[in-house]
Amino acid sequence: MNVLDKILELRKLINDANYQYHTLDKPTMSDFKYDQLMHELIELETQYPEYDDEGSPSKKVGGVVLDGFNKFKHTVPMMSLGNVFNFDELASFVDRIEKVTDEATFLTELKIDGLAVTLIYEQGKFKKAATRGNGQIGEDITLNAKTIKSLPLELKEPIDIEVRGEIYMSHQAFKKSNEERLEKGLELFANPRNAAAGTIRQLDTKVTAKRDLSLFTYAIVNAPSYVSTQKEVLELLKKLGFPVNPNDKQARDIHELKQNIEIYDDLRKTLPYDTDGVVIKVNELRLYDFIGTTAKAPKYATAYKFEAEKQQTTINDIVFQVGRTGVITPVAELEPVFISGSLVSRATLHNEDYIKSKDIRVGDTVWVHKAGEIIPEVISVDLDKRTHQQPFEMISLCPVCGSLLVRKEGEADYYCQNPECSGKNIFALIHFASRVAMDIDTLGEKVVETLHDQTFLQTIPDIYKLNQYKSSIMELPGFGDKKVQKILDAIEKSKQQPLDRLLFGLGIKHVGAKVAKTLLKAYPSIDQLKQATYEDLIQIPDIGPEIAQSVENYFSQHKQLEMLDELKSLGLNLTYHQDEVKPHEFNGKIFVITGTLQGYSRDQASALIEKLGGKVTSSVSAKTNILLAGSDAGSKLKKAIELGVYVMNEEEFKVKTDE
Repeated sequence: MNVLDKILELRKLINDANYQYHTLDKPTMSDFKYDQLMHELIELETQYPEYDDEGSPSKKVGGVVLDGFNKFKHTVPMMSLGNVFNFDELASFVDRIEKVTDEATFLTELKIDGLAVTLIYEQGKFKKAATRGNGQIGEDITLNAKTIKSLPLELKEPIDIEVRGEIYMSHQAFKKSNEERLEKGLELFANPRNAAAGTIRQLDTKVTAKRDLSLFTYAIVNAPSYVSTQKEVLELLKKLGFPVNPNDKQARDIHELKQNIEIYDDLRKTLPYDTDGVVIKVNELRLYDFIGTTAKAPKYATAYKFEAEKQQTTINDIVFQVGRTGVITPVAELEPVFISGSLVSRATLHNEDYIKSKDIRVGDTVWVHKAGEIIPEVISVDLDKRTHQQPFEMISLCPVCGSLLVRKEGEADYYCQNPECSGKNIFALIHFASRVAMDIDTLGEKVVETLHDQTFLQTIPDIYKLNQYKSSIMELPGFGDKKVQKILDAIEKSKQQPLDRLLFGLGIKHVGAKVAKTLLKAYPSIDQLKQATYEDLIQIPDIGPEIAQSVENYFSQHKQLEMLDELKSLGLNLTYHQDEVKPHEFNGKIFVITGTLQGYSRDQASALIEKLGGKVTSSVSAKTNILLAGSDAGSKLKKAIELGVYVMNEEEFKVKTDE
């Protein structure tokens, strides 16, 4: 067998294995064997570059670093679906269809929680992939899409076709990615959808390949005439080699739709990927034009959104945590229960008013969900299961130091005001070292707690004295030479952090990251800021009475001034150096950000705006110049339109910030 024949054989074996595994869900080859064949193919293609082929399955391993993403204009707009949230709204959707036609039946499919994509093939070969973007213009993600193992680079038939689907991250891939990020001290992904969206927009395709994204397809743009139903669309996609979710069901009326949805609601708890609802489409394609569309969504389809998963469990106890500012937070210790894929044993109770408004008691059976699918929260009590539980009483003394707690007029929270409280100290140290403050990524919560318990860390300056105790720390369980040196290196590096991070890290009440920058623009050094009076501070735009009073109080304490002098002597940067603002159309503009941005976090978008001379505020008013609106924008978008505020989408924002 000559070299070319061998390469072609390897490509066929690997493509067949991908088809069997991702499309038919019937793997015929072990992972070890697959990796061996892929390694052999890559070696041959490297040795004989004249046989290179963009359709080779080896292209899925990545290795290209992109400068950015080109724009892609959709020939047929990628519309979003409208939503229904209960069976009454679903019945209204069906009624609207039945008023137009009595010939419609329905197909239900799982709504995969990922990122919409369009895929273009010419003569059966993969040519292009693009995101939805604003529906008219998306981003060309072709090279990153090639790294997805379940995406076929060559179809079973040599046809021209455009297919739409959803890129997602499985629970297993999500867990692996977060474990790797945890080891590197990086911020964890909040959920698989965010991880998938961030991964597909990586400029390094090796990173995209490593994170193991997946794909399901569900639609054909301008489906061929011999395909008459959505069910047949799915069958054709599978026949061509595309991965198709196996969970689709036909329905004739509202009763069967309800039955299907109830089945899906149980099924989703066992799936290895996230789904947030059910897509319901008229099955007969010939009725689509007749039923029509709105400007944003088809009238012949909708998405039934699942209620956030909640579970019943028992409150075994209510305990209290001391935050870095001394705030006391009640926390429910629960009988462990699985919710949205993880075991939950603790849930926030917010404050005394929240507990009393819901009449939550130790021993109660309660409903718990994950707020925003992330933070466990007690939402209600099952009063039918209450027996003799005692009403909740708020504690009056700090659970750590025993000091009297204070609840200020007009506030919901209680505070420990003892500056020596060790509970407060631990959280103050954790906050100071956190990613959003001094970014000492090796000083996580567990490390801080251990070093605090062993008396190495009691105050913020102690962080910068840990090098004096290196040999002693290395004797602690789990603290080897390499780990300790890594901690010390990160601490040394943090000395060069800009002053706004340090000011935020000090934990001054009401001084967040944005307020810290505002203060330092007016007083660009600690020496200047500590001299500022309440009257001086109140003159700074966006600095109100509470912030001004809190800052003045902080810098009036002799102990805090001594600590800052000590940090200066330890080599920390106590002077603020502002970036020079470039001439840009954002100069002087007031922004509000709303909705979900795909390519930026809120902090990243805000930082870009401020770097270009703009300002970000939290609420829309007549003074707002621009509303940056992501997906699922709500009341702020409505108010901006009412006030005539210019609305900028993410695509336009990216173009303007890339200029």
